[in-house]
Amino acid sequence: MEDFIDNYGPMAVSWGTNLLIALLILIIGYWIAGRASKFVRGLGAKYEKLDSTLFNFLGSVVRYVILAFVFIAVLNRFGVQTTSIIALLGAAGLAVGLALQGAMSNLAAGVMLMIFRPYKAGDFIDAAGNFGNVQEISLFTTVLRTFDHQQIIIPNSEIWGQQIVNHSHHPVRGVEMTFGVSYDSDIDKTREVIAKVFEDHPLILNDPAPDIAVSELNDSSVDFITRPFVKGEHWFDVRYSVPEAVKKALDEAGIEIPFPHRKVILFQGDK
Repeated sequence: MEDFIDNYGPMAVSWGTNLLIALLILIIGYWIAGRASKFVRGLGAKYEKLDSTLFNFLGSVVRYVILAFVFIAVLNRFGVQTTSIIALLGAAGLAVGLALQGAMSNLAAGVMLMIFRPYKAGDFIDAAGNFGNVQEISLFTTVLRTFDHQQIIIPNSEIWGQQIVNHSHHPVRGVEMTFGVSYDSDIDKTREVIAKVFEDHPLILNDPAPDIAVSELNDSSVDFITRPFVKGEHWFDVRYSVPEAVKKALDEAGIEIPFPHRKVILFQGDK
């Protein structure tokens, strides 16, 4: 018995010590990983301008990275050579990265979109040749809903790096419209009629005041360029309701909206 204790006692003590230290490393590692993940996630919730989806993802990444180091430290405690494991994980990561190049580019673009936030859920945007209302922004895709209620799912890599037009970025927007009247029409009266339509429209703002000016003398018409200002969410309502109201108002005032025509003058030669 004494020989057994002498031979295996130190080994058992060593293994017991290593086991206790490994458990301690695991407990502390899990605690640190949880705290670090919670801290990163909290940043997204604390600051309104930061996207919580991105920080939830980053919190998970931080947690698993810390746990990976904890796992390696535990194996190292038991004498396992971790160099080969690290090399294997690196090679596996490289292989996965090469296999998922498209997904990784979408992920990188999604991270950039969430950091710089050129648009947010609820905005109307033009992006990647599509127009619609942003329903969801994830790490890999952006989901749009069109006016006819189609769902368009766009990979983030197709959006990032190209022109993005955010129609909802500014709270107040101008709605540019052009109206043409005949050359016989009174310019001042026409301006008054259009201004009255803008004044009576419930969604058009008085401040800033609408712009109404003659922009061009065309072959068949005198063109008025107009720019009433509205709240961003009312842009489309005004854009598609005002032309009809202006047409009716001009008709009531007896102001002609001409169609294109040409005046032909015939010269009769000497007989």
